[in-house]
Amino acid sequence: MAIAKVMLVKASGKLSELDKFIAACRKSGEFHPENTCRYLSGSMGFAPPNDSNPYSSTLQKIEELAAISGFQLTQTNWDEAHTPYDENVTAYIDEISAKLDSLYSDRKLLQEHLNECENGIAQFQHFIGLDVPIEETLSCEFVSVRYGRLPKEQMIKLKAYENNPYVLFIPCSSDEHNIWGVYFAPKDKADEVDRIFTFMFFERRRIPNVVGTPTEILTKLQENVDLLKQQIEAVDADIAKFWNENSSKCNEVYSRLKWLSESFEMRQFAAVKNGQFYYILWILKSNLKKFKSLIDEIGDITCEISEYDETGRIVPPVKLKNNSFFKSFESFVSMYGLPSYKDIDVTSFVAVTYTLIFGIMFADLGQGIVLALAGLILFHWKKIQFGKLLTICGLSSMFFGLMFGSFFGFEHLLDPLYSAVGLNGKPLHVMESINTVLLIGIGIGVALLIASMFLNVIVCFKRKAYGEALFDNNGLTGILVYIAGVLAVYSFMTGESVVSGGVILTVILIGVVIFFFKEPIIKLVDREPDWKPEKLSDYIMQNVFEVFEYFLSYFSNTVSFLRVGAFVLVHAGMMMVVFSLAGDSENLIVIALGNIFVIALEGLLSGIQVLRLEFYEMFSRCYDGGGRPFISAEQAVSQRAK
Repeated sequence: MAIAKVMLVKASGKLSELDKFIAACRKSGEFHPENTCRYLSGSMGFAPPNDSNPYSSTLQKIEELAAISGFQLTQTNWDEAHTPYDENVTAYIDEISAKLDSLYSDRKLLQEHLNECENGIAQFQHFIGLDVPIEETLSCEFVSVRYGRLPKEQMIKLKAYENNPYVLFIPCSSDEHNIWGVYFAPKDKADEVDRIFTFMFFERRRIPNVVGTPTEILTKLQENVDLLKQQIEAVDADIAKFWNENSSKCNEVYSRLKWLSESFEMRQFAAVKNGQFYYILWILKSNLKKFKSLIDEIGDITCEISEYDETGRIVPPVKLKNNSFFKSFESFVSMYGLPSYKDIDVTSFVAVTYTLIFGIMFADLGQGIVLALAGLILFHWKKIQFGKLLTICGLSSMFFGLMFGSFFGFEHLLDPLYSAVGLNGKPLHVMESINTVLLIGIGIGVALLIASMFLNVIVCFKRKAYGEALFDNNGLTGILVYIAGVLAVYSFMTGESVVSGGVILTVILIGVVIFFFKEPIIKLVDREPDWKPEKLSDYIMQNVFEVFEYFLSYFSNTVSFLRVGAFVLVHAGMMMVVFSLAGDSENLIVIALGNIFVIALEGLLSGIQVLRLEFYEMFSRCYDGGGRPFISAEQAVSQRAK
């Protein structure tokens, strides 16, 4: 529920100690490397290391071997102190490569034979109706034999050659479009007969020299196919056995190579000159003690550690720090932009408000159960993080569905439950309390807008922007004016005065004056020298419209929350339509299909509309989203590779 504290580290030392320094940084926890050369003077000759990665080719080789075999390599924690990298690693990879090459060579040869046999089966099965040994037809001295297929529609043309003793076509089998068979012709008439069949689109198939009838050949080929498949399965079993026997060591070797390769790539963030390295990075403040102890073990490393860069050139990166419940909503905050390092993390605010509003807009106990279960399936089975957020929203829908008395659109199914707890009925009858529902939506909007402006005040005080915190339209002055306006509307609508009209009018008028002179007042409070407007006439014209825009935004942002109540009514109305279509007999199939449609459509629309309220009505008053993310060294290396 906060932004993790980070510390800026500027380190230098002998180039020979760079690998040890990077290893110490990684062992201390996550760190965010900066491109050091960017912050050092280019005229001084600093440059990143230009050495080639000695581990990349070996790492690529073991990854390719695993990919070919379908083996999933797993990176585990590797301690360089206990299992150092040496040349035996390369020898081991060459050994398993040779073994696998032998197995795959055998498998490739068997697969080629299998493909030949299967192609033979596909070829000879078309001529299974020919009860003559193939070798006898191919060895005829005075007769030419042609195997192939003839389009079915061409069979009619053969009747024209019934009296030609040299045109003889023997059908063997057929499929949807073709007749497979053989034609015979005397060798001295073969060219003439070939031309006749060519005009009938006869497609010849070359038959290899084999022994036996097509049926006998197919039987032998099928026996070979079965045998070859058994042999391939045996080779596959040997490959699987090999990986099972070597999986532990392969993962260990892979982990070593992965660690060393990534560490070597992290050298690219350094700047080197005259045998010295310089490295700028951010580490989590919680890991500072461990980092110092690891650096002290190296010895010959100089580190300057501070909370901020004094020059202001290196902006601190932002790492959000939330518990498991709030973490699911970090994606929404990141979509708008991360907060600046000196701002506050609004993830918890988003989590609570989003869950609350979504539950109200999509209030149905049964449909909420469906959403919650769908989220659990996505999160636990598919490992999709969005599933956790969906489960939370589903639980909120279940709670408000219980309050509104809706279970898959059945409005009175929960009545026995309310009677059991001593209630006369459900707490809120939606379609009988339309005005109440809409006013609840407005009330929620008023509360959340005030909360958003209070958050802005807190952010401004953290930034030491005291003038903005006190006199901005989203500061304390804006809060007072907005509350006064809400009270004025309430008094007008109900005829009841919470605060006297004079007080309300005074607050609004003072607020208008402050808003009009907001810029010079804020600059004076913050002691900025150029507080005077450049041209008075332009300033007056501009601020007249700006003051009007402030009040218009208060009104439009508040009215926008009517959609909360409107969606409650829409949900109830859509379920009424479903039950109308189901008829008096309450056709369960129609009700089920209607619920599926409502869950899919309204669930999506509710999620989008709540997000819109977060971004446009609330974030616009308290959040800038100008921070840059804390990127771990591993992520930075991956991004550079892309």
